[in-house]
Amino acid sequence: MRLNLNDIIGRPGAKKPFEFALDLEGISFPQVEKLDTPFKATGYVKNIAGALELKGELEVSLTYSCDRCMGHIQVHETRPITAHLAEELVDEENPDIFLVENGTIDLDEVFRTAFVLEMESKFICDDDCKGLCTTCGANLNAGSCACHKEVDPRLAALQQLLDKD
Repeated sequence: MRLNLNDIIGRPGAKKPFEFALDLEGISFPQVEKLDTPFKATGYVKNIAGALELKGELEVSLTYSCDRCMGHIQVHETRPITAHLAEELVDEENPDIFLVENGTIDLDEVFRTAFVLEMESKFICDDDCKGLCTTCGANLNAGSCACHKEVDPRLAALQQLLDKD
């Protein structure tokens, strides 16, 4: 969705609200099983002393696999989005600055970029997740497994001391 900003450019204090549905078809992450798109994007662009700032929220709903236990987790959350808009780019390396072309901004690009940059690199269901047994594959969150853990050969002498008790 392209948002026309001509009515707030050059007017400090002016504000333009927006609301649209963001479709993220074609974006995939290895751990994400399902993106419940379209996502709802809301916010506004405000002219602050001649600089344009976008503030918004993206309602995200997705299902992912935990990297430790492979459990399925559904997430529904609202993520804040902040971006700075410029009519010409001075710092092309800054991912938070987006180019206003002919008085309009591509909100799909802004929100898509923010979503990808904010995506976690590891998905963990819980900080205390114990994961899977490396021997039998049992989910250790559900209980301990029946596997006999092999002792590191370097610690075998210490294990013998424990076995005497």
